Amino acid sequence: SRKVTHVTEKQPYPDHPERFDEESLTGRCYWEAEWSGKGLYVSVTYKGISRKGSSDDCWFGFNEKSWSLSWFNDSFTARHNENITDISAPSCHSNRVGVYLNWPAGRLSFYSVSDTNTLTHLHTFNTTFTEPLYAGFGVYSDSSVSLREFNMFQKHLRRS
Repeated sequence: SRKVTHVTEKQPYPDHPERFDEESLTGRCYWEAEWSGKGLYVSVTYKGISRKGSSDDCWFGFNEKSWSLSWFNDSFTARHNENITDISAPSCHSNRVGVYLNWPAGRLSFYSVSDTNTLTHLHTFNTTFTEPLYAGFGVYSDSSVSLREFNMFQKHLRRS
């Protein structure tokens, strides 16, 4: 699994515009993110999202190029461009979020994943995707997120 941790020190990595573009998403896929700490953003984005600065063009879910689900202050928020949906956390939630992308159908769904691997639907975006997508993650201070691949999506999917 891959892990991202928020640190305050500047990291000695050179600028590399293709760093996060290794694998595009254009079919149907599912993955999970598990976090610790204050919160996170789990997102999908078009390659052309801005990567420098502090404007809404750079933030996952705050523009027309990305869709996101965030966890902060004990609640979830789904975002795309000007559309914001606050979501109460299910009683059985854990620190795991499942993401299901059906690119051809224009559907992106987020799930809370319980400790018993039960999926509870949080939010679905319905749209027409026009470009390949890329997974994106953001973490708050004192937080980290790990990417988990999952192959038995149909076995555990339960709509609530």
